[in-house]
Amino acid sequence: MSSYSLTTTESTTFTVTHARHIAAKVATDLKRMQRFYDKPSNRAIDDYEKEVTEFLKHGYLKKVTYGFQRNGNWIEPTLMYTAQELGMASNDDPGKIRPGKDISGANFKSYLEYSSSWWSLSDSEKEQFRGNVPVQRNGTDEPGIDGYLDSDKTYSSGGKSLSRSSVRSY
Repeated sequence: MSSYSLTTTESTTFTVTHARHIAAKVATDLKRMQRFYDKPSNRAIDDYEKEVTEFLKHGYLKKVTYGFQRNGNWIEPTLMYTAQELGMASNDDPGKIRPGKDISGANFKSYLEYSSSWWSLSDSEKEQFRGNVPVQRNGTDEPGIDGYLDSDKTYSSGGKSLSRSSVRSY
């Protein structure tokens, strides 16, 4: 009696196509937010999509947040995306943005946190990269949260993913 064993190894190279696939889902979420809350603008959504694509493609994204701030804190509706490297992850459909939340006195904002790979770049490499992304960011402290985070979606492609959390009101 013979016994056979088969071992396979799958290697995926993360490409710009994978990054665009994930970034398109973020853009779809932002379009839904726009439909319910009139923010962000179409141009801002396009710029955020390009920014996420570039940051994912190069491995420089740790976390990015889009939403509304009141009194220096994120409020509902706000979406936070955290980059992860996973072999197999779910790939959810975008959506589930809750309509009708109180955004009076709030402003739409975005906040990006860089990965450790970003911090290992030289200043000239950072400047060169910044010249290729449409969103220019300045250093500021990360806002707090008025409510709690609900981890609700994962968008993945090519072995990497963005885990989405939504700010929810108490």
